Amino acid sequence: MKKYIRKCGKITDILPLAWIITFALIILGQIIGEVFMQMANGKPPWLDIALQYFSFISIWAVGLSTLLFKDNKPMLKALKPNKYKIGNNWRGILFGAAVGFGMNAFCAVISMLFKDIGVSFSCFEPLKLIVILFCVMVQSGAEELLCRWYLLEKLARRYKGPWVPIIGNAMLFALLHFANPGINFWAVTQIIVIGVLLSLLVMYYNSFYAAVFVHTLWNFTQNIIFGLPNSGKVTPYSIFHLDAGSSGFFFDPSFGIEGTPGSCLVIILVVVLLILNIRKRKLRPIDLWKDAEKEAEQAEQAKAAEKTAETA
Repeated sequence: MKKYIRKCGKITDILPLAWIITFALIILGQIIGEVFMQMANGKPPWLDIALQYFSFISIWAVGLSTLLFKDNKPMLKALKPNKYKIGNNWRGILFGAAVGFGMNAFCAVISMLFKDIGVSFSCFEPLKLIVILFCVMVQSGAEELLCRWYLLEKLARRYKGPWVPIIGNAMLFALLHFANPGINFWAVTQIIVIGVLLSLLVMYYNSFYAAVFVHTLWNFTQNIIFGLPNSGKVTPYSIFHLDAGSSGFFFDPSFGIEGTPGSCLVIILVVVLLILNIRKRKLRPIDLWKDAEKEAEQAEQAKAAEKTAETA
């Protein structure tokens, strides 16, 4: 078992404890965010939904405050701009936006073609949509910050290899949605799979930005463009309005596109393509903890040498 544990790992990085701490940070952020939720009362529908999404800014504040702890300083590297082909740069943003929009729009269009959903045009107000898009990015980015940054890096500091951090954060990401209305087996499966997809972007492409914009455009496309349920919740403002919906391979009336076998297959296909590209390019997981691990090993060796000298 020791060969899978890194010497630089902290006791709070153990999987169950890391889950509890991350969940507590999310709850704390949501409590603070209730201020924005109160501001939404009585506002026009577009501003109501914008403020609901923007309330997640408090989770950003809570998440970033963890950098005040000295041991977490290396995590900052995962947020800084870089020059990777698809990294924390404009290419990563565009790639993430294209993947998020493409996956969700594909599922929505197929549902329309099979007449599982019917939509009608509601309104198109560019300035309001830009404000909402930014607010959706705040909400989606907050979830990414806690799951694909804070939790993922805590697990990476504790466990060798990429799969405990990847699966560990994806599982908590799914658990966070258990209270959503209409949750079902396919919804849980899809959330875990998309958690894996987003983790691959962060770990192998060093692109937290891409993960944020996959998540952002997935939510924005489903909720604000097509007016479909997003994790079981329907927005009061969207470009198109859902007139009718029935169960289908790509649509669930309660949970939306996310609660279907079709969306799972689409995301699995993207995951497979990413893994094939990772293998083709021989990409290695980005490791922020190399220096910390070396320091821990050197400290352990120095301690062992000291003990040996004392007993000699």
